Amino acid sequence: MSTSTTNPEQYGPSPALFMNTMMAFEQTAAMKAALELGVFSAIGKGLESAQAIAAGCSASERGIRSLLDYLVVQGILLKNANCYALTPDSAAFLDDQSPTYLGSMAEFLLSSHVMDAFRDLKTAVCKGGAVSDENALQPEHPVWVNFARAMAPSMMMPAHLLAERMVDDTSRKLKVLDIAAGHGMFAITVARRFPNAEIVAVDWPNVLELAKENAHKAGISDRHTLLPGSAFDVNFGTGYNAVLLTNFLHHFSPEGCVTLLKKVRAALADDGKVYTLEFVPNEDRVSPPWPACFSLMMLATTPEGDAYTFPEFEQMFKDAGFSRSEIQALPPTQQSLIISEG
Repeated sequence: MSTSTTNPEQYGPSPALFMNTMMAFEQTAAMKAALELGVFSAIGKGLESAQAIAAGCSASERGIRSLLDYLVVQGILLKNANCYALTPDSAAFLDDQSPTYLGSMAEFLLSSHVMDAFRDLKTAVCKGGAVSDENALQPEHPVWVNFARAMAPSMMMPAHLLAERMVDDTSRKLKVLDIAAGHGMFAITVARRFPNAEIVAVDWPNVLELAKENAHKAGISDRHTLLPGSAFDVNFGTGYNAVLLTNFLHHFSPEGCVTLLKKVRAALADDGKVYTLEFVPNEDRVSPPWPACFSLMMLATTPEGDAYTFPEFEQMFKDAGFSRSEIQALPPTQQSLIISEG
């Protein structure tokens, strides 16, 4: 008896990639529905059958079965006979009882602000920026409070990695400027590592209320000062040993970045450094995948923002008067840290 193997290439080109891409909205909708229903948390509590999970989530058994089976096909859940289980990844990141829960990110990433920005991507591509003139960079836009609350859990790992890359002497006295502080967790993590660090947090007043709340929870309120307003307008003061620029520069054009960086440099102490956290694609701009794809997010949601390569960042800092910059990967995150000296 002879055997034969099937070579997929013998059938020629396949439309699978294009069909999967056009139907990717199903994956987004399924994830959103499962998080809103509490499916992952229900399974995490020990519910296994579609009937039990449906009861636990106040949903129909037929509806839950279809949703669960879809998530199994996508590799997000496991199924053995008629019992469902979490994968190691979904247990870590999608069960709201997990300390590394990231499901709250959906509240921003799947919000109407973000989703609507992609509904007419053709126009954004032709225009070279966000379609709507009412963008999130306008003063005190309410989206940033939602952003800060939703994204804080996903920033805990890079916050710890950033703090660890700062000076080795944890007893050193530091004056730290936290620009676009948002949830405040980057500076709060620094303050926890450096007990003599004093934080000045800059952001819109409505967002700073969240940073203030988190600083209080972390027990560092006595070392956490608020400076409300636009980073382009407020007076930073001087003498900062460290300036945190986390996930901020990608919102602006290179010219806008240089304008801000000149102001930042003037606020530094002689030995001060700027710590910039960003999605940084390689010079080919198509790798690694996450940082490379981030450029499209900036195209759809900002007037002039982009995902910049390290040479582009290096030139911006040089144009702003900085003497040198270096880049460090922050695995296992998708982001990089740029450390610049004045």
